[in-house]
Amino acid sequence: MHKGPEMLKKPLQYLKGVGEARAALFKRLGIHTVGDVISHYPRDYEDRSMLKKLIQLEDGDQCSFEGIIASRVVVSKPRRGLTISRVSIRDETGLINAVWFNKPYLKDQLRPGERYLFFGKITRRGTFEVLNPVYEKMDGSGPVNTCRIIPVYPSTGKLTQNVIRSVIRNALSYTGDSIEDILPGWIRERYGLADALYSISNIHFPESDDAFLKARKRLVFEELLILQLALMSVRTVQESDLSGIAFGAREEVRRFIGGLPFRLTNAQLRVLEEIERDMESSRIMNRLVQGDVGSGKTIVAVAALVKAVKSGYQGAFMVPTEILASQHYSSLKELLEPLGINIALLTGSIGTKDARRILEGISAGEIDITVGTHALIEDRVVFRNLGLVITDEQHRFGVRQRAALGKKGACPDMLVMTATPIPRTLALILYGDLDISIIDELPPGRKKVLTYAVDSSMRERVYNFIRKQVKEGRQVYIVCPLVEESDAVDAVSASELALELAHKTFSDLEVGLVHGKMRPSEKDDVMKRFISGETNILVSTTVIEVGVNVPNATLMVIENAERFGLSQLHQLRGRVGRSSYQSYCIMFNDSSSEVARERMKVMTETSDGFIISEKDLELRGPGDFFGTRQHGIPELKIANLYKDMDILKNAQEAAEALIRDDRTLKEQENRLLRRAISEKFSGIMDAISMN
Repeated sequence: MHKGPEMLKKPLQYLKGVGEARAALFKRLGIHTVGDVISHYPRDYEDRSMLKKLIQLEDGDQCSFEGIIASRVVVSKPRRGLTISRVSIRDETGLINAVWFNKPYLKDQLRPGERYLFFGKITRRGTFEVLNPVYEKMDGSGPVNTCRIIPVYPSTGKLTQNVIRSVIRNALSYTGDSIEDILPGWIRERYGLADALYSISNIHFPESDDAFLKARKRLVFEELLILQLALMSVRTVQESDLSGIAFGAREEVRRFIGGLPFRLTNAQLRVLEEIERDMESSRIMNRLVQGDVGSGKTIVAVAALVKAVKSGYQGAFMVPTEILASQHYSSLKELLEPLGINIALLTGSIGTKDARRILEGISAGEIDITVGTHALIEDRVVFRNLGLVITDEQHRFGVRQRAALGKKGACPDMLVMTATPIPRTLALILYGDLDISIIDELPPGRKKVLTYAVDSSMRERVYNFIRKQVKEGRQVYIVCPLVEESDAVDAVSASELALELAHKTFSDLEVGLVHGKMRPSEKDDVMKRFISGETNILVSTTVIEVGVNVPNATLMVIENAERFGLSQLHQLRGRVGRSSYQSYCIMFNDSSSEVARERMKVMTETSDGFIISEKDLELRGPGDFFGTRQHGIPELKIANLYKDMDILKNAQEAAEALIRDDRTLKEQENRLLRRAISEKFSGIMDAISMN
């Protein structure tokens, strides 16, 4: 028998009970190999461990019982599309009838005299009856679907729980004791972790509650340790043998800040000091700047660019959308051109002739700062002397793209900015390769955005309020979750609403529409009209979530607010409240779900992004925390970043010790961990070097 990883890489069809059709269904769940199915962890468990004799059964019981088929299965057809199959079951203490709907094939399966285990809900109608029970034949391998704690798996249409359970049971018996333990002995001992085989068996078919808890702790630890080691490897590669640039120009930065028409907050000054210290050292800077919406991250980034350029280097500023790139370009030009700094804008929609001129300027070193979208990481962009790379709204870019831009220079410093407030402990996980700075103070004079959650009965009043705002010279955003109407989802579409508002409700006002499916040039055109004040009301999907700055917009109306995560709602609300005018956010929510109500309550009660992000994590779980997954970073299969913080801290501590003692994990006891990292993180291996 093959041992170890070769067995786990075998296609699923190697297993008993998996033919081509079933393998295709498993593929829909991303399960291709024996190893994949073993790590398809249950999402829940059902306790079927209570086994009763027939004489002990009571009305309403949900339990398992054992019995012998005591009659032939009788199938009746009371009407078209319905068959009822009945059979009697006995044990030494009594008799019970079992009833199944639409399972006529049972008459060929359940034969008198055969012994089965059953699980179901017992009812008493004169005699005892069990409806649609789960059943399995008594054989030597022990019960899979009855008489124990039963796993419930994430599934797809035609793949039943019974099939998944039996395939996983076969996979475990096929791999036997060949599952290797990738954790070094000292880690298992120090953190009290069960071994791999025990953990895999007991996560699927727990012997007891205690066995399940031990198994889960071990598997969560392993998953978080691998993630941490991968991210720390990115960092150690960036820091290790390469020395960075030691920038100067402290005086020029002071002059730039002194010449601004406003004063920086203490938090901005503190973060700028951390950045300058990094830039002046010969270590490569890898820093994340977190700051709530409107906290003034951009000006801090601009000061860092001044430092780079005045020290003789070029800067690159990468943002996720063309609209945002144009806005940053305009504000940088205004701030920096008076200092003799040359700035260019590079996006996908810039014409060939202009693009050629810009590319020549970048490679000749005549352009000091290039602002752009991911057009910046294309091969044709060659910098002469790139010293500082800034990416804004990091969660829209992956580790890979960040690394690709970094490779455009000889060890440039990296600054990453995000307005998505992330609980600090979670930030350590998602950005394990970065140092973290937080701007936790808003500029003075900002009024709190007044936030209300309403249902559709208030629509007329909300529309009157929109008119009032426009009459006072202000502008309004209306955000919808969908671009076009969909039969599958009951939600307002942006296109549909824009038409209705433009032609009926607000036919006397200028209504614009912007969404992600529009061509970049169309989007830019609509946004320019809104920014200049020509458009009164902008109907939009979440493309305006990130970074757009229109100080005159004072009202944000969000349709179907229950369809957005809390962090997204907070980002949307951050588009208003950018001037001294009082601003408002009104969320339409017609959902009666507990989670939707809880979200609305959080939004109306707090504007602190960090509290909101903690709550978002709690309400949604760690799943797709940002609404877009970090490219190349696999989803967590078992760890829950909200509930598993203690395990996370231990995994982080262990990862630090491993990297400190054996940076490339070459030692014999670490080689399996090293292999697990390269297999799991193939997507970002160009940024992870373990040579």
